[in-house]
Parts: sequence; C-alpha cells; structure tokens
Amino acid sequence: MTLQLDLDRLADLLRAATLAEIRPRWRHLAPDMVRAKSNAADLVTEADESAERFIRAGAAEFLPDALFVGEESVAADPALLDRLAGAELALVVDPVDGTGNFAAGMPLFAVMAAVVYRGETVAGLIYDPFADDFVLAERGAGAFVSRADGTREPLRIAEPVPLAEMVGAASMAFVPNPGRAAVYANLAKLRTASAYRCAGHEYRAFASGHLHFVFFSKLMPWDHLAGSLISAEAGAYGGRLDGSRYRVGPTEGQLLWAPDRDSWEALRREVFTL
Repeated sequence: MTLQLDLDRLADLLRAATLAEIRPRWRHLAPDMVRAKSNAADLVTEADESAERFIRAGAAEFLPDALFVGEESVAADPALLDRLAGAELALVVDPVDGTGNFAAGMPLFAVMAAVVYRGETVAGLIYDPFADDFVLAERGAGAFVSRADGTREPLRIAEPVPLAEMVGAASMAFVPNPGRAAVYANLAKLRTASAYRCAGHEYRAFASGHLHFVFFSKLMPWDHLAGSLISAEAGAYGGRLDGSRYRVGPTEGQLLWAPDRDSWEALRREVFTL
C-alpha cells in the first residue's frame, strides 16, 4: 500500500474528541467515573474510554485499514499490543495522557496519536487541550508547534549544557530496585529534575527547548511513539539505556532523550546508572 497521511484531519479528530468527550468531564467526574487498573496510581476515567471510542470511530473514516491501538483498547485486549510491530499500518492513541492529573482536576494532560507504517513511526501529534495547540512531526520533515491561530513554527531543542546546569524531567515510578535509590541520589548532580505525570507535556517541553532531558521508566507505545519522533525531528538524541534505538514493539527498559549524544552519555553514566 502507498501511505498518504492527512495530519490536519487527524489533528482535527483529536481536537473534536477533546471538545466532545474530555473537556466536559474535566472537574466533573463522579466517583463511579474513575477506577483503578493495575494499581491505585494507574487510573482510567470515563473520559479516557469515551474519547478513545470517539477517535477510533473517526479514524475509521480516513484510515480504514489501520490497526487501532489505544491504551484502553489494549487494557481490554492485550493481544493488540503484540500485533503492532508487524502491522502494515497502525494508529496508536493515548486519549488522555496524564489521567492522574485529569482525575485530580489539574490542567496538565494531553491527547496523543502516532501513525506507524511497517514498524516505523512516521507521524506523531501531541495536543494540549488548554492551549489548543499541537506539537507534531512527520518522519524526515522536522517537528513543529501548530497554534490555534493557524501559525506553525519549527521546534528546536535546548543547547547542550554541563551536567550541573541540566534541567529535566525524570519519571521514576517504574525504575526497578535497587537501582532506584542510586538514581535518586544521582539526581543531585543536576540543576533540577521533576516529573509532570504526563509524558505528553514532558515531551512538549523537551522538544520546545525548555528541558535538557527527559527520562522514562515505562515504555508503552502510546506514551512514547509520538514524543520520540517529535524529539528526534527536533534534533535530539535518544535511546534506551542499554544503548539500543527506541522502536515500535519492545516495552521493557528505560528511555532517555537529551540534546546530543555527549549529553546522553553523561546522563547515562553519571545519573541513570541502572
């Protein structure tokens, strides 16, 4: 098949799902609209499920042959995840990235989608429902912020700085013990490290030049395919801590992005020593 992408249509679909299913439920979730999945910190809400159904139905109109892989779809049918790497075409969606923030009424969540073609991520979008803008990328075409007024500007990552001056985001919840204690101690070597509890906004801040690194300890595809492509197209260097390239398929390990390879190596050697 010949792939023809219509990112504007996909962006319009994510925005429409947000307006119809997500924003009306923000700060209006009854107790029975929120439940835990794998643990008390792993939440799903009625907004996640309704938005995913909305996006799936809309995408079927212009990507009818695509395997649809959504976070909530995989929760219901884990076998979907096994089909992703071998699919000719797939659409990977996180309907509400940062569900914990959403459920707490915090305005820090995102809607993300990635298009995968023959095992490679070829497009990614991260939508901010409050700014009403996207960061997005197509493979080989650069990364951009697309604003609500129709303007589009290229994204540029931060310039490299010494380790002691680095500001970044580190998601530590799934770092295995006993390495976790060592990494927490090593974070003192940096200017500061935080966690937004929303990979979408961490990737947005990194690709826009506001962070010097992002580190993740859980590699589900809906959390990282879009952001990794956007980061790479903005000029960043990244990969799993074992030195392998991040790609569609494997979900184990940890992922680190930095402005260049020297910064990445310094962070792996001095901070993320797992």
